[in-house]
Amino acid sequence: MLSYTGGIVLFAALLHASWNALLHGNRDRFLSMTWMSIAIAAVATLVAALNPAPPRASWPYLVASGLVHIFYNVSLVRSYRRNDLALAYPIARGSSPLLVTLGAVLVAHEAIGPLHALGIAMISGGIIAIALQGRHVSRAGARAALTTGATIALYTVIDGIGVRLSDGQALAYTAWMFLFYWLMPLLFVAQRGVAPLWTPVRDEPLSVASSLGGGMVSIAAYGIVIWALQSGAMGTVSALRETSVVFAVLIGRVFLRETVSGPRWFACVVVAAGAACLGA
Repeated sequence: MLSYTGGIVLFAALLHASWNALLHGNRDRFLSMTWMSIAIAAVATLVAALNPAPPRASWPYLVASGLVHIFYNVSLVRSYRRNDLALAYPIARGSSPLLVTLGAVLVAHEAIGPLHALGIAMISGGIIAIALQGRHVSRAGARAALTTGATIALYTVIDGIGVRLSDGQALAYTAWMFLFYWLMPLLFVAQRGVAPLWTPVRDEPLSVASSLGGGMVSIAAYGIVIWALQSGAMGTVSALRETSVVFAVLIGRVFLRETVSGPRWFACVVVAAGAACLGA
């Protein structure tokens, strides 16, 4: 049976799948990601103002993580512009737990048991199988997806080390890291100007509202992950988080009436079995 922490991380995976569905469903994803980032940064600013700063030992990590997150956000927006990359994106989610586990062993000197190693491998394999069912991914798409997976792994390992140096101040660490999301509207304005950012507030208020809501969901989802990284093995937390891909399949089936093949359902079962191994 999954532990309390494991259950909370699975809930974070559901939240993660939800905000990705919101982002993917919007026509202008750069604009949507920018408004999501504004919501995240605004909440982070409020929390940072109401809490003491995390210990100095964690500052290099929260700065590094904040910058890597911005690079990841830009890459995610670009990936959703091309169908090939959008199809390949679950490869990134599937590869990241293996990369996180490797990074945690080499950098943080974490030990992992055979059952948990099996669970991580099952989750990663199942997620990649979901991505490849009946689809062809080009070499360029696969390369981009693996690069994205490496980025996810990088910020996860950075945050895993950084939050453990925060003396239990996971909330403050998370808030200060998310302050870097103010860079997203600056990047948007630098590329498109101010008017394209503010005009949708008047012309498409529901779209902007959904993006703001997605930002709130996103900060909750990754905030939970950072909280779990304080004491949980990085590879285990990452693998449970990436079950978001399975939740995305379920959301597509239930709410978008998408067809799910038998092999894809089997891959979902493999991921669920992997999660059970992590909870054993």
